[in-house]
Formats: sequence, structure tokens, C-alpha cells
Amino acid sequence: MSHNTFGHLFRVTTFGESHGPALGCVVDGCPPGIALTEADIQADLDRRKPGSSKFVTQRKEPDAVRILSGVFQDERMPEQVTTGTPIALLIENVDQRSKDYADIRDKFRPGHADYTYWAKYGVRDYKGSGRASARETAARVAAGAVARKVLNSLYGEVKIRAALIQVGTQKIDRARWDWAETANNPFFCPDASAVAPWTEYLESIRKAGSSVGAIVEVVAEGVPAGLGAPIYGKLDADLASALMSINAVKGVEIGDGFLTAAMTGEENADEMRAGPAFLANHAGGILGGISSGQPVVARFAVKPTSSILTPKQTIDVTGAETEVFTKGRHDPCVGIRAVPIGEAMMALTLADHALRHRGQNG
Repeated sequence: MSHNTFGHLFRVTTFGESHGPALGCVVDGCPPGIALTEADIQADLDRRKPGSSKFVTQRKEPDAVRILSGVFQDERMPEQVTTGTPIALLIENVDQRSKDYADIRDKFRPGHADYTYWAKYGVRDYKGSGRASARETAARVAAGAVARKVLNSLYGEVKIRAALIQVGTQKIDRARWDWAETANNPFFCPDASAVAPWTEYLESIRKAGSSVGAIVEVVAEGVPAGLGAPIYGKLDADLASALMSINAVKGVEIGDGFLTAAMTGEENADEMRAGPAFLANHAGGILGGISSGQPVVARFAVKPTSSILTPKQTIDVTGAETEVFTKGRHDPCVGIRAVPIGEAMMALTLADHALRHRGQNG
């Protein structure tokens, strides 16, 4: 009952802590014969890694991944491929500054997992928060890159992309959505007109030593109809669980989500024509827990990081009342680096359901 493994047929077990020597994962269930190199994985890790702009933590981690097992190539083969055996991926930590956490060794940060980890286990890794740190998600992004290769081997190109659509109180103009723009700014923002005001806004948050939340939208295109299963194997239920498992996520919606509560049946209906072709996608590409062949769309809300400079009331491990504030290097908006993590969890969920579908339906 360690609860460190995700998936049924495509299974990922992550390990490691924020300030430990390394972190990584073991991917089990990957089919054989899929071309896979460290470069395939590194591209996604480079988008998530810290220190990429002044609006994320300035911890300098190269996040260089090593494939330790599960691949093979010799002189008869044009490329390295998966063998069908467990794929072990390792990412070393090289820039820990554990001394930054000395002052909170015995104090709980409000809004953080400090207290609940202590309440459950009776011990907590206060140096970088251990498994409660966003650093843990590097392993998920690495595994997600493998999942993308699986999906593309089964269905051709499955395009999984995510974007930041809201930072604190600042939202994008959806009429200006341009996927290409997400690669042109440090926020993964699809609206070019939002970049300048977001920069000014987050600069003020950063200088104040505070933090804000964010909303990320993830879209998967090229997903065939039929993935998922009724009742307890629903694709949207597993996707919601996967996205909610990301550290600091506090809300998930599929398709129009909570907006559908204010719709009429006529407004919410995704009408169909021959083809089949859908005239709308309010359902986010999932009906009855099964993919419809439309783009799978999900959004998740990321809370503000709890590591801020403002003193807040709390208690310590003895139960005594005190104050706490956090030194060190932290994200003014951790939602920025959650964009590639959201893509990874979408890929992991879809890959697992793809193999489950193949196992049941051939």
C-alpha cells in the first residue's frame, strides 16, 4: 500500500525526494519494439525544469535523464528500441540547498503538506518537502515522454498539448488562442497579448515574496473513439484522478466542466452529423467514460505555493503556536511548470487506457 504506482497495464512507479541524491521512475508494461532514446525524454524534461525563467524557482537542475534498462540496440538495428521489460529512468539532483529549510524544521507551513505528512507518518522530510515537492513531477514528465511514444506507435500521431490560461486574476482572451505562441514565452501562454501584463503582474508577486495560483488546459488530439470503460473504468474519472495527483492541484474539470451546471440541455448537447462529426465538444471528448474521437479536453487549478516570505500563524511539532515564513528559492507561480506535467499525466492516462482497450478488444 505504498501508493507510488500509477496505471493498470502501463504502470509507472516513481521514487526519490527533492533533496535526495536522485529521483526517477520505473515504467512497466511498455510494449516492445518502440524507438526510444534519452533525447526523446529530455525534450519534455527541458520544458519542466527549474531555473528556466525568473518566474519559476531559480534552483539550477539540468534534469538530465538516464535510461538504465528496458532498451536495446546492436549493429543490426537502425535504432534503439524498447524490449518490453521495465524501463528505469534516473534524474540526479545536483543543486540542493537544504540549509534554506533549517528554520522550518519543526514548523508547519499553512496550506502545505507539512502538517499532514507529520500527522500520517510521524516524520517528514522538511528539506525541500521530500515527495510533497513539485520536484517529484520530473519523473512523471520522463514517464510521460515514454507514454507519448506508445500512443504514437498505436494510433499514429496523438498530439498532446497544454497551455496556461490563467495566472492569479489574469486570464487569456480565448479568441486570440495560438498554440504556436506557447513556445514563444516563459508562461506557455497561447495569447500573445497576455504576455506583457502577465510579466508585470508576476514580477510584482515575485518581488513581494508572495505567490499566486493558475489554471492549465490540456488537450489531446488524435485519440480514437472507444478508450475507457463504463462505471469504474471511466477515462474521465482516471484522467481527473491523474491530474488531481499533481502536487498543488486543487480542482479538475473535463470539457466545459462546472460551466455545464448553468447550461440547458440544448446548449450542452454535442450534436452529431454523418461521419460521425460533432458540432461542439462540451463533453471534452468523453461520453459515458469512453472517448468519442473528439479532442480530449481537461483543465486543472493549481494553488499558490505555500513557501512565501510573509510571516503566517502556525504551530510546531510540539503543538505550540508560532509564526513561519520560508527562505530559499520558490516559484511565484508553480502553475507555470505544471504545463508539461499536465501533458505527461494526460499521456500516461491515455497510454494505460489504450493498452487496456487493446487487451479487451484486440
